[in-house]
Amino acid sequence: MKKILFLTGTRADYGKIKTLMKKVDSSPNLDLNVFITGMHMLSKYGSTWKEIDKDGFQNVYHFVNQQTNYKMDTALSNTIIGLSNYVHELKPDLIVVHGDRLEALAGAIVGAFNNIKVAHIEGGEVSGTIDESIRHAITKFSHLHFVSNNEAKKRIIQLGEFEENIFVIGSPDIDVMMSIDLPTISVVKNHYDINFEDYSILMYHPVTTQVDKLSNNIKHIVDALIESKRNYVVIFPNNDEGSDIILNEYKRLKDNNNFKIFPSMRFEYFLTLLKHSEFMIGNSSAGIREAGVYGVPSIDIGNRQSGRYDPSIAKNITHVRENNILIKKAIYEQEGIRIFNHDFGHGESAEKFIRIIENNFIWDINIQKQFIDINHIGENAYV
Repeated sequence: MKKILFLTGTRADYGKIKTLMKKVDSSPNLDLNVFITGMHMLSKYGSTWKEIDKDGFQNVYHFVNQQTNYKMDTALSNTIIGLSNYVHELKPDLIVVHGDRLEALAGAIVGAFNNIKVAHIEGGEVSGTIDESIRHAITKFSHLHFVSNNEAKKRIIQLGEFEENIFVIGSPDIDVMMSIDLPTISVVKNHYDINFEDYSILMYHPVTTQVDKLSNNIKHIVDALIESKRNYVVIFPNNDEGSDIILNEYKRLKDNNNFKIFPSMRFEYFLTLLKHSEFMIGNSSAGIREAGVYGVPSIDIGNRQSGRYDPSIAKNITHVRENNILIKKAIYEQEGIRIFNHDFGHGESAEKFIRIIENNFIWDINIQKQFIDINHIGENAYV
């Protein structure tokens, strides 16, 4: 039986990989283990490790890798130390990481440095922050690449990875989005005491390369939303540098009846809330991917998601700068038209994933990686 270790550091990556974890957990050939760290462990963000525990996974390890306002490099080093100690005790056969967060980078480094195979979920994508560099760095440490579409596959090939180790499975969170088991909107509203009939969702994260502009940018956004006189569900940003600047600005919304603010939200409940919203606004990837799956209009603010979508294809997305007047204009122009985007799969990611990792061939992949020159694609130069 192979030991599979999943690493999760945020509410977002857990929502993406939970269906994969469940498949591994139910496999007679695989032993699921989970390393929980990052934002999950911070009470400020809702102690979301509790949601993972509620899902009933057995072999779970909790590790606090940071305090509030820790620098990313410090949190990275702490995660590497904690995970390394755990890995030496567990001796997993495969470490599974997701996306572009520092915890995933720590997982990839620990795996590569200890001759443990690393599987990367949703590599090969682009964004407008340091996250993109982190994501591509994880790709270079990883041995197996499970990507959302062919565009991501092409980018990983450009990074010199062996094509036969890249698998297009779609985005795993769409498995959850298409589930018939999601809670109803009435259940969600009752659970979170949301009394709005109509509402939109705000999720805005720091852009780490533009922290000096963040105070002005978030003021423009909050001003625009207040002046729009609409109802909004606001969810805290991630814990990157600058998050306190955003949270400080959100204090202005505390006694405004048009706003409901939450540190975090259970993924399935968030999906139902998104599905029934008028539009999503901010700079979260959820406005690019999940909103498109449900056909929900999205207002993408700033450059955090720069390059992640084609405006000629993603017709449900309106892009604006962090400017009060432009943001209000985009809000007023929302017509409630649903335009669906299925470029990231149709809800079969977990099935595709489990078929691959239960196949013996992946355990024969050479742990020593080799750069595959793009001129040699098709040649079996990686044996």
